[in-house]
Amino acid sequence: MMRNPRPISPAEYPLLADFLYHAIFIPPGTEPAPREVIEKPEIAVYIDGFGSQKGDTGVLSVQENKIVGAAWTRIIPAFGRIDDETPELAISVLPEYRGQGTGTELLKALFEKLSEQGYRQTSLSVQKENPALRLYQRMGYKTVRENDEDYIMVRSLKEEMRGTNDGMCAKAAAVQTSLPVIAAR
Repeated sequence: MMRNPRPISPAEYPLLADFLYHAIFIPPGTEPAPREVIEKPEIAVYIDGFGSQKGDTGVLSVQENKIVGAAWTRIIPAFGRIDDETPELAISVLPEYRGQGTGTELLKALFEKLSEQGYRQTSLSVQKENPALRLYQRMGYKTVRENDEDYIMVRSLKEEMRGTNDGMCAKAAAVQTSLPVIAAR
């Protein structure tokens, strides 16, 4: 299957709202939150005004002429914030395209872009029970803090700065993002 991660264009920024909603982890047996949940300030910060500030970087995955995934970063006061120099990751792949390596390819492309922009690391927040945790670990994220529900993780971008991605995994498990469970909070 042909995948083609590419940078997001300004005309595509509005698509991030749909991907943000799909990014919200829903534990098994839990009802999905209403779509309006992405309007809550602690969630909306991931997309409001995207493209207008330092750290706003994104890539899209296109398969069969359809945008099926997005990964983006922002330097924002959000769940996975580390400092004023570390962009926080959000990633989402449409459910029917998960488990096919799309998340891995999105992350590789995003890491490369961030490295080109001079960033040294990226961070995220992920629920401990989220299956995407395994993807993040395979892609080099390390836990730096945790609470009862979430891990805060950081990944160095040094490999990309050296121009090598040799140590990266080629296949991803199902991708659900780093956004916390909203309905449960």
